[in-house]
Amino acid sequence: MTKRFALGIFDDEDVLLHAVENVREAGVKIYEVFTPFPIHGMDDALGIERSRLPIAAFFFGLTGLCFALWLQIYTLGFDWPMIIGGKPHIALPAFIPVSFELTVLFCCHGMVITFYTISKLYPRWKTPVLDVRSTDDKFVVAIEVNENTDMTKLTQLLRDNGASEVNQKEMSKF
Repeated sequence: MTKRFALGIFDDEDVLLHAVENVREAGVKIYEVFTPFPIHGMDDALGIERSRLPIAAFFFGLTGLCFALWLQIYTLGFDWPMIIGGKPHIALPAFIPVSFELTVLFCCHGMVITFYTISKLYPRWKTPVLDVRSTDDKFVVAIEVNENTDMTKLTQLLRDNGASEVNQKEMSKF
């Protein structure tokens, strides 16, 4: 499946931020904005909702905590009970360091896997790049176009909002 994009190339992040707001106000749906570094306020300008990744992180951490407590209670309380230093078999204060470490471990690994899955960044997957300069010093606004899109109006809108150049590109893997 081939998609066509109009690419607005910008030189400055402040101009880009205002351009995104103006283009969205004009009723044009922006597919994505590619920048060499994060721009504060871009999520709000694009109308992106707050991520639900913190909720996933909480549940990954909770899973790690439950696993750590189960592991320690089972091994020290039932499988191989030992009395160490006069402590009982199930001494919860002694379980805090291991519980903390496994909570962090499960949370970190779960978040990495979740992020890569949501972002479609799979091993050996070649990610298509619309404009190579977006990884160096340019800011790229990608707008998906179809046969009904008036390219002259779109080009003029992007240029009026500070785009240094406007290009078209077709991508088969998006």
